[in-house]
Amino acid sequence: MHAKHAAPRRAHGAANRVRIIGGQFRRRLLDFPDETGLRPTPDRVRETVFNWLGQDLPDWSCLDLFAGSGALGFEAASRGAGRVVMIERDSAAVSALEKNRSLLGADAVEIVRADAVSWLASQAGTFDLVFVDPPFDSGLSGPVLGELGTHLKSGGYAYVEQGGEVEAPPGFIIHRSGRAGRSHFALLVKE
Repeated sequence: MHAKHAAPRRAHGAANRVRIIGGQFRRRLLDFPDETGLRPTPDRVRETVFNWLGQDLPDWSCLDLFAGSGALGFEAASRGAGRVVMIERDSAAVSALEKNRSLLGADAVEIVRADAVSWLASQAGTFDLVFVDPPFDSGLSGPVLGELGTHLKSGGYAYVEQGGEVEAPPGFIIHRSGRAGRSHFALLVKE
């Protein structure tokens, strides 16, 4: 009986990879841990978002809150972002992010092990683009969106992915939005 169950586990383990879809790291595969709630943004959705943003992010400063697999942040680095700060609290995910940064030679990527909400509340820097993709159905995007205004440059973008429809907080407008399965996603722009 154990042999019958081993193959699906291997197949499931193989699914713990994400592919960079554009830029200098295009087609590179990154491994990430099999953690509960770790759900990378699908290729099709990332492609849509980066089409909305423009294919290149030359010298942009980006923040990837709830980095998880790092799919969004590494994609931004691949497309020329000058600085990508990834915030992740899970130690196994942080180790995988560090390994993938090293494998890619992604010098623009900074990895911080911290709680995203606490880290955001204690920081004063501003970014061109912030990715907000918390664990699914966690309800964390609401509190984070309320804090984002002081962390985005005027005209800056916030990408939000969550289980319910995205609503723009005061000071933001929804630039574009979409849905993939149960995930709702939107690109907000700071007014």
